[in-house]
Amino acid sequence: MSVSRPQVVLVSGGSRGLGLAIVERLLTEGHSVATFSRRASPELERLLQLYPDRLKFAAADMGQPEHFRELVRGFEKQLGPLTGLVNNAGIVAEELLARQNADDISRLLSINLAGPLLLTRAAVRGMMVAGYGRIVNISSIVSVSGYKGTVAYSATKGGVNAMTRALARELGGRQITVNSVAPGYMETDLVAAMDPSKLKQIVRRTPLGRPGDVADVVGVVMFLLSDEARFVTGQTIVVDGGLTA
Repeated sequence: MSVSRPQVVLVSGGSRGLGLAIVERLLTEGHSVATFSRRASPELERLLQLYPDRLKFAAADMGQPEHFRELVRGFEKQLGPLTGLVNNAGIVAEELLARQNADDISRLLSINLAGPLLLTRAAVRGMMVAGYGRIVNISSIVSVSGYKGTVAYSATKGGVNAMTRALARELGGRQITVNSVAPGYMETDLVAAMDPSKLKQIVRRTPLGRPGDVADVVGVVMFLLSDEARFVTGQTIVVDGGLTA
């Protein structure tokens, strides 16, 4: 599904994994992309060489929101006003809550929940002036179905879904849509590090019989960024092969 008008989209955490795949898909379909992460990966460096006019990168940390307004202004000077935002950057820390370090919990809350809130605050102002925008928040399957060892992480992603619903009501009058995408288990570095027996159990419980891959999620993100999704807002769309059905 193509985004039907040329856009300028900010994608947080675009140096690897799902974020990188979203960046590349947007670029191949003719859109301009701003992205940031703590450092550029070799794959992102390759894209920067291929699309020097339409892809801009800055080194920044989701845990340092005091820089977000300056970051957004810098990107808009280079590419023009933002019309889209994909809140993709995040971290995972699996541990039983009773054993989890308080600093790890605080970092999860800072990066996975406060980060998207404050980045959205910085990015949405231009969209409000223009009367058009698309915001897509990357959530997780654990925001809608509990899993052992993910209490703090689940709380952050549940908060993202709640933010999505409330913000959709705030911004709907400006023709800005806000939605969440909640991926299930995907073939990423995180899944590769899982206990093989646990992964086999998840696959057995998944009606489609396999883990997802980033392409399964990218297509949904692209739809939500498109004009064809103009009447879809405030939703959390689960992409998990039927695991939570």
